[in-house]
Amino acid sequence: MSILVVGSVALDSVQTPFGSAKEVLGGSATYFSAAASFFADVRVVAVVGDDFPEEHLAFLKRRSIDLQGLQRVPGRTFRWAGEYGFDLNDARTLETQLNVFAEFRPEIPEAYKESELVFLGNIDPDLQRQVLRQVRSPKLVAADTMNFWIDRKLEALRETLKSVDVLLINDAETRQLAGEPNLVRAARKILDWGPTSLVIKRGEYGALMVREDGWFAAPGIPLDSVFDPTGAGDCFAGGFIGYLANTMNFEDANIRKAIVMGSVMASFNVEAFSLDRLRRLTYPEIEARYKAFKRLAQFEDL
Repeated sequence: MSILVVGSVALDSVQTPFGSAKEVLGGSATYFSAAASFFADVRVVAVVGDDFPEEHLAFLKRRSIDLQGLQRVPGRTFRWAGEYGFDLNDARTLETQLNVFAEFRPEIPEAYKESELVFLGNIDPDLQRQVLRQVRSPKLVAADTMNFWIDRKLEALRETLKSVDVLLINDAETRQLAGEPNLVRAARKILDWGPTSLVIKRGEYGALMVREDGWFAAPGIPLDSVFDPTGAGDCFAGGFIGYLANTMNFEDANIRKAIVMGSVMASFNVEAFSLDRLRRLTYPEIEARYKAFKRLAQFEDL
């Protein structure tokens, strides 16, 4: 089944205690698409400048990602620069250059309007609703957001959430969005605003899913090599939504499997800078790590 993703395609410069990378492929839509493409057809709506390297387009095309909705306009591509200390859960933004992304207005190609699943990257919530007005009858709508929009456009974001089935945010954003320091009460409050599922991304500590009928926790898997956590949350979303698109089963038990698959894809992403690990990733590796996740949390009753 097809997934429509709307978000950013960017050039990133990243420094961590384990190395650095300059002007490499990044952006929420890019990471999401690369991860989701292992499971389903992906259609991207985003914008880049006329300086965007052809080699990056070639990589996305090799992943069979549909780029009909990728606008290429005069100007410079969106750029982000950041650094991480030894606490890789905490990114420090050094520079953000919106460039052509500042004027981005999502235009959904006619062929994309029948997409079964929609993922709204962490763009302006008004633009997220603009996307939804152009899509006909999606079976599942998932969205991401960030502290910037929670601070500046809270009411617009709450309006968007009325049309969202799954919201994916981290634990700090969960508390900020709800205005509630207790994570349990914060999650329940957000569910009252519209989403049927809240997925709380917790970096190296795994992920939590909250639904009206209960909670589900997926662990973070211990890794020998962690180089760059940039895009891990978007890869999580790509694995999660990609698995749901592949199975088209939105029952609770299958959503739990999708959470683990999201964690699998995020765990591969952090093993190299940019999308370098996903470039050489194979599906047998994905299957093997999925089984490793299952063993990690498995235990027998007394």
